[in-house]
Amino acid sequence: MVEAPAIRILGETRCHLGEGPSYDPATDTAWWVDILEARLFAFSLRDGVARTHTLPFLASHVTAIDPERQLLAAEDGLYIRSIRDGALSLHCPLEAEEAGTRSNDGRVHPSGALWISTMGRDAEPGRGTIYHVAGTRITRLYGGLTIPNGIAFSPDGATGYFVDTDEGVLRRVALDPATGQPVAEPETHYDHSAGKGGIDGAAVDAEGLIWTARFGAGCLDAYSPEGERVRTVPVPARQPTCPTFAGRDLDHLLVTTAFEGMDAAARAEDPEHGRTLLIDLGMRGLLEPAFRLAA
Repeated sequence: MVEAPAIRILGETRCHLGEGPSYDPATDTAWWVDILEARLFAFSLRDGVARTHTLPFLASHVTAIDPERQLLAAEDGLYIRSIRDGALSLHCPLEAEEAGTRSNDGRVHPSGALWISTMGRDAEPGRGTIYHVAGTRITRLYGGLTIPNGIAFSPDGATGYFVDTDEGVLRRVALDPATGQPVAEPETHYDHSAGKGGIDGAAVDAEGLIWTARFGAGCLDAYSPEGERVRTVPVPARQPTCPTFAGRDLDHLLVTTAFEGMDAAARAEDPEHGRTLLIDLGMRGLLEPAFRLAA
């Protein structure tokens, strides 16, 4: 089912590669990053005030730790950031010795553990990896990927999802709900390998639907827990990258987008390229859990 929802554009900022959004219900604030421009954004949904913070590294994901601190996934590790003054401290290194890689997609499991991916800076085949991070304990889960994305979890934490955008197959895997660690081998959830655009970031709603951004196709897709594509929603930017639920009732999807790889003509044909969107889909989502600093 294809539909046209109400969409709000958040501010005037355009992201070269917008990614890693999160939402703080206590302050009604949305956060996201521009990976390639090393910027962190905060946008108050209550009053429309936008703030931009320059980062000393490439970061791909931002998530809550507690009301005073956030976790940033960066090119060489995971960093704790003070919301009050922006002070940064290294929580743990991640591929710090690999100068040719950076972090990419991530999501916190209901247990408080983080799944975070890395990839080659030029998307070199086979350089992508997905890790499980519990406190400072890092476990390598899946390697040999190119552009790892689509990391999300079922509401009960018993199923994980991920995709290699380059391959186009959304996968599911049974998890230990208490830890977020896999307990079986991944299976195909939906094969999009012959479809238009590439499956990018994902978020799961309260009913268990997996919402994914389809990079290059200007839309979002929703997949059922059984592996059927059940909804497709167009968005006014050709390269959506990652959704997260936002708003006081978690009834909107905040979606980052990108103009990476687009020349001047392509940008002119895509007027909202790089914008960050707030989409009313008439359903409720789930808040990404906070990251637990101690395993």
